[in-house]
Amino acid sequence: MQILNYNPPMHPYLDIVSKDDDILVLNKPSGLLSVPGKEHADCLQARVQRVFPTATVVHRLDMATSGLMVMALNKPAHRHISKQFELRETAKTYQAIVFGKVQQDSGEINLPLICDWPNRPKQMVDHEHGKKALTQWRVLERNNNSTRVELKPVTGRSHQLRVHMLSMQHPIIGDSLYAQYQAFEMADRLNLHAMFLSFRHPVTEHTLRFESKVPF
Repeated sequence: MQILNYNPPMHPYLDIVSKDDDILVLNKPSGLLSVPGKEHADCLQARVQRVFPTATVVHRLDMATSGLMVMALNKPAHRHISKQFELRETAKTYQAIVFGKVQQDSGEINLPLICDWPNRPKQMVDHEHGKKALTQWRVLERNNNSTRVELKPVTGRSHQLRVHMLSMQHPIIGDSLYAQYQAFEMADRLNLHAMFLSFRHPVTEHTLRFESKVPF
């Protein structure tokens, strides 16, 4: 995947929400890669490892998506939190602004996804070969030509929320991969933000909950 004009935001260089001996919770800005790309070294992982060399990435957000990410500061913590993501024991909530007026108040999208190989990194719905993908959604606010929605991914497929909203004919505004013309031009960034993250602490087993203010 080639990224043209990669200019990740520099201020704040790191936005740390919470830290202890085992975990680091951060707010990733839109426009910053989670992990290095083929041609781009600057990413959240590299920035964190300059300050916390033992930090490792447990899960990722798309470059264009902003919001909460947790990183592990030691191997036992990494194994523990990775297992929670694998077993779907974590809770994640996103907020997005989508194109058009969503008629229903809530629902779920259960459509299997697969990489659209000739057009990668795009993903697409594929009922025969795709992996199960489930998203729960509800309307928060309707405007003239857009709708603010809350999205809860039950599974964690690549681009899941973006493709699932597209499947409803309501692409997320500002989405350079999936939104057409008017929907893309309605925002200067992808309007998708990971606003809530919950998981068990790898040592104390206490449930931790983190929230991040939606920047759009």
